Amino acid sequence: MSTTTGHLSGQHPALPALSGSSVALVHEWFGATGGSEKVFRNITRLVPHAERFVLWKDHGVEDPDLRESWLARTPARRSKAMALPLMPMTWRTLTRQRFDVVISSSHAFAHTVKLGPPETTRHLSYVHAPARYIWSPAFDGRGSSPLLALPRRALQAVDVRFSRHVHSYAANSREVQARIRHYWRRDAVVVNPPVDVPFFADAPPADRAQPRDYLLGVGRWIPYKRFDLIIAIAEAAGLPVVIAGSGPEEVNLRRLAERVSVPVTFEVMPSKERLRQLYWGAKALLFPVHEDFGIIPVEAQACGTPVIGIDRGGLLETVVDGETGFLVGSTEARGFAALAARVGELRTDRIQANAARFSEAAFAATFSAWVQDAVA
Repeated sequence: MSTTTGHLSGQHPALPALSGSSVALVHEWFGATGGSEKVFRNITRLVPHAERFVLWKDHGVEDPDLRESWLARTPARRSKAMALPLMPMTWRTLTRQRFDVVISSSHAFAHTVKLGPPETTRHLSYVHAPARYIWSPAFDGRGSSPLLALPRRALQAVDVRFSRHVHSYAANSREVQARIRHYWRRDAVVVNPPVDVPFFADAPPADRAQPRDYLLGVGRWIPYKRFDLIIAIAEAAGLPVVIAGSGPEEVNLRRLAERVSVPVTFEVMPSKERLRQLYWGAKALLFPVHEDFGIIPVEAQACGTPVIGIDRGGLLETVVDGETGFLVGSTEARGFAALAARVGELRTDRIQANAARFSEAAFAATFSAWVQDAVA
């Protein structure tokens, strides 16, 4: 069984180890612009004959070959909090089909999917992070309420018990590798996510000629991404700031922008081309968030744009402190603002060279090697 899907028709698997196998690729809920979705699309290109499953697709995702679970037909799809307790059972009742190889792209419960007995089906899981709101509520306030302590412990037990059949894990960073070892008591290889480095590095001449005269924040406008702090840093630095992305915090951020003394410009859901232009015009990317890996800082560096971020999480792997950006030990706006004046000390060519380590080609090579070893 090897069903060729939609726009991938006519291609051949890029992974010889899977060319004769039936393969399922599974992902959590599928949004339009998220980093994990970008990774999943790259995995799809490596295994174009695989069948693909998601819990549900967000509105605006046009991909008829993404097969949704039964959860997509319930009100739970409108609330991740409501859907969370149902996810493990959803993955276990996804389909009656059985596959030779199952590869999950997991940041909640996708790694618990089981589409065949472990004696005949190899289950591999690429982990963006163990679910933050279950295992690391300090990172993400969505699971930090004391009222959720008991449900959180129950879900932790389910998470471990329902994933014992996984044969091999890959983590998107050393940070996530350490969490997998700590929470699940499992080993994982590190396979950094893919970034379209050539696209961002190869800007049109007009974009390259832009004056780097503003600070930039990019990402989903949700509380833990700290766009409020990004605006505060810009004010402390006395520099304009551009906020690019979208999300539920938009109204609050616009209200905050009205109260600060520097210009704040909002770019809602910029295209990939527009985002590249914004990177090339920025004095620095501000990234004051503890991220599992962080594709956005690599995109910025591909444009020669330095990153000023927090000294933890994925930035420890993607930013060379003092060479391609600066890492700050606190979340005080003044500390970030002081470093904005020093970004002129950094060399653009060195910044871009660092980003090249995280290209899509590098991902394809390391991901393929992991799969090859895992299915051998």
